[in-house]
Amino acid sequence: MKIGSYAKSLVAAVVAGSGTLGTAMADDVVTTGEWVGVALAVLGALGIVAAVPNARVSDDLRR
Repeated sequence: MKIGSYAKSLVAAVVAGSGTLGTAMADDVVTTGEWVGVALAVLGALGIVAAVPNARVSDDLRR
């Protein structure tokens, strides 16, 4: 498997997790429920992005 398929999943997980954590830190306290939300956002992003296949590159774009 190519690194690109792993990279897109990791980037999606970092973006989802950091966005959720940023929202959770609005009151300067992160509760257990908010940590669960961060974990679910990361796992959800990993699962959804991994399920979507990469687009095929046409021969014209490979040159």
